[in-house]
Amino acid sequence: MKNLFALLSTTLLVTGASSVFAASSIDLTVQGLITPSACAPSLSSGGIIDHGKVAAKDLKLDNWTLLSKHSLQLEITCDAPTLLGLQGIDNQGNSHDPLNSYGLGLVDGKKLGNYVLIFVNPTADGAPISVLESRDNGLTWRENFPGDIWPASYLASFGDRSTGNWAPTPVQHLTSELRVETLIAPTAGMNLTNEVPINGSATVEVKYL
Repeated sequence: MKNLFALLSTTLLVTGASSVFAASSIDLTVQGLITPSACAPSLSSGGIIDHGKVAAKDLKLDNWTLLSKHSLQLEITCDAPTLLGLQGIDNQGNSHDPLNSYGLGLVDGKKLGNYVLIFVNPTADGAPISVLESRDNGLTWRENFPGDIWPASYLASFGDRSTGNWAPTPVQHLTSELRVETLIAPTAGMNLTNEVPINGSATVEVKYL
């Protein structure tokens, strides 16, 4: 009986120790997919929007000032039809509204303003295509209506609703006008006695879906 109790005690101790070890570990999985096709994006004019010199007296003290609108031509060329998305990255990080727009730099610690991006008349492989947007990194998609801004925090793509829901479609050659609208914040309290650079910078990154 004593030996049986000793054996039972040992068994319980081993079982308890095993449970402790299991709770102290976690698995790590590294996964992905290497795609044989690659896509190269490009922007006309070297991707530069130049507003030139803007007189401080022409800016509104108590309201936002919209500068002249500019457009670039966006072109994406892929080796083969590819499911892709576009992610905008604000290299300044000082927008008044980082969910929707990009920053223009600072004036003595104050935010100078914002700019937004709008897709106009996109075509894929020679045919018109709809602009899509996703706020959950591509899990779900909805149409970005013509003329609407591309929110800076959203993933963009191009597709249709042929399956019943909006979804990206593979594209090989895509072109679109990319309109840039620049707004200067109300200048009340902003030091504009010296020249201030309009200093926006963003990266448009192709993501493979």
